[in-house]
Amino acid sequence: MSQGNPGKKSERSQRGRLGAYALHATHDPRETTRKAREAFLAKFVDEVDPDRILEPDERERRVFYARKAYFTRLAEMSAQARRRRAGKGGAR
Repeated sequence: MSQGNPGKKSERSQRGRLGAYALHATHDPRETTRKAREAFLAKFVDEVDPDRILEPDERERRVFYARKAYFTRLAEMSAQARRRRAGKGGAR
């Protein structure tokens, strides 16, 4: 397949799935995504305590709620998108 013709969406999806299966068959997914997870979680620490002045317990508590807020916002945006696609509105 040429680079200018990536194929049908279903074919691209299947190639991606095949690649993921091959990767997970030979590598531990926790290890292949470790750096990305660490950077993602560090974002919340930077958000709640950029100067690192909070006590560790308080920092951990705030990070917990910052993550909950982040994922709750994601869920709300996802629900809005589903409502829009269904033709029921939902835009703010």
